[in-house]
Amino acid sequence: MADLQIHQFMCLSDNFGVLAHDPASGNTASIDAPEAEPVRKALAEKGWKLTHILVTHHHADHTQGIAALKAETGCKVIGPKGEAQKIPTLDSALGGGDTLTFGGHKVQVIDTPGHTAGHITYFIPDQKVAFVGDTLFAIGCGRVIEGNPQMMWESLSRLAKLPGDTMIYCGHEYTLSNARFALTIEPENAALKVRAAEVETLRAAGKPTCPTRLDQEMAVNPFLRPQAPAIRKRLGLEGAADWQVFAEIRERKNKG
Repeated sequence: MADLQIHQFMCLSDNFGVLAHDPASGNTASIDAPEAEPVRKALAEKGWKLTHILVTHHHADHTQGIAALKAETGCKVIGPKGEAQKIPTLDSALGGGDTLTFGGHKVQVIDTPGHTAGHITYFIPDQKVAFVGDTLFAIGCGRVIEGNPQMMWESLSRLAKLPGDTMIYCGHEYTLSNARFALTIEPENAALKVRAAEVETLRAAGKPTCPTRLDQEMAVNPFLRPQAPAIRKRLGLEGAADWQVFAEIRERKNKG
């Protein structure tokens, strides 16, 4: 079985567009569709034909290109059943525990609510890749908009259980600001300091900081590290539940 070919590019001001292509079947999926023209351009550059759009959540900066692309290509649009009423272009609505087949690859759907109430993640085990939308970012996580902090922490905990060598494709290039914030939460973290310097260099050169690896995120991302003694001590939350520590970190990021 041929490996998927994954192509990442920029959309809007800071959204990542992602195409996943299965050379054996010729199928090509766009992960969300922030806007149509960059997706069209990426398809043309690669010589791929769009067959699927996999939607993570209903926000306009992830869905506003879908209608035009579907009209042009006849692609199948798959998305979260919890948000089906908000994404009128859906052909198939899925939730946590569901699976789909893309080319010869099994795709697992994971419920990851918090940023939005029905947000889902797509995990492809044999490719060690997860498309996480706006739930998890490099050195960060999405704002808790439609859910609550405990819900968001539970979603992040589900992602944290994936294999450490899983490549994480997220929705936005927010890593530089995330790294600078993370250093205020855990300044003694040596791995974080190394990663933050790398991110500064990449962004200064105009290069993307994603995808990222889950095991790296577990080492440097404060939103995945509420159990860390240094973080708990700094926040004065030594005896708190993990989700409460997470909530305090998220609130500080909101204010920052």
